[in-house]
Amino acid sequence: MNTEYLHHYSHNLNRDMPLNRYGHAGLPVVVFPSSGGTHNEYFDFGMIEACAEFIEAGKVQFFTLASVDSDSWLCEWKNGHDRALMHTSYEHYVIQEAVPFIKRISNWQGALMTTGCSMGAYHALNFYLQHPDVFSHVIALSGVYDARFFVGDYGHDELIYRNSPSDYIWNQNDGWFIDHYRQGQIIVCTGLGAWEHDGLPSFYSLKQAFAEKQIPAWFDEWGQDVAHDWPWWRQQMPYFLAQLPL
Repeated sequence: MNTEYLHHYSHNLNRDMPLNRYGHAGLPVVVFPSSGGTHNEYFDFGMIEACAEFIEAGKVQFFTLASVDSDSWLCEWKNGHDRALMHTSYEHYVIQEAVPFIKRISNWQGALMTTGCSMGAYHALNFYLQHPDVFSHVIALSGVYDARFFVGDYGHDELIYRNSPSDYIWNQNDGWFIDHYRQGQIIVCTGLGAWEHDGLPSFYSLKQAFAEKQIPAWFDEWGQDVAHDWPWWRQQMPYFLAQLPL
């Protein structure tokens, strides 16, 4: 399997940002790490091996990003607005710097996929919903999609609201966004077992909003034995890749 260890300087974040590439061809998949994870996490926890069939067939190629969560949503000494400001700088990095870098490396001209587990799932879905012209596919596994989980009650802070998918989706009535969502491939999955309960309220809120707005999406619930953990994500990711027209 083609494996490349890459990095580039981000002017939005004022730091060098590493990322890894796994694969040689196919749809680029932008992977966001879980809480406290790095760009190496997806490989270290066996996710690349679990998806090797699709990578080696040239159907997908994974680009595993670093995050700045410790400086944004997980930075407890900052207030909620300042956390959202840092996340916005990360958003600019992803859209303005990482995506063009990935397209250039992979010689890919079209839209990309996002994915992630836990905190990575939050990022994957949020980035997809904010930028459905940049991303055409999303597979979000075991995320929490309500910004209150990170910052508590955020009042009327518009910047935090803009990054709380289970809130803003209800008020997203712009035809351009809705049309893009309806053309996308959207998969949101949760287990019902250990450590999954924090994400269930926002999962069901999103599911209801998508249904009411007639946006096709697959909200998949796995069983009471399915925990918020890597052994299950290693099963889920290849299962969902197999369902997509790649």
